[in-house]
Amino acid sequence: MSTVQLISEEEATGKVREIFADIKETKKIDFVPAVWRALANHPEHLERTWRQLKAIMRPGRLDLLTKEIIALVVSITNGCHY
Repeated sequence: MSTVQLISEEEATGKVREIFADIKETKKIDFVPAVWRALANHPEHLERTWRQLKAIMRPGRLDLLTKEIIALVVSITNGCHY
């Protein structure tokens, strides 16, 4: 049983809808992952977290794919089930 409501893309409005669209465009995906839908219960938190992640994941010394792979390996190493 979920303890946090996931905001669907259909029910998202205003700033949340804009951020959802930016997530899909930036990550080149056609859905909004559950973690972002959970954060959407608090639009300010969603916006701040997304803005910070975008800044971290921008290409720099490492490209985006390498950064995503590192995040995946760290999650697996830590036993993340998400």
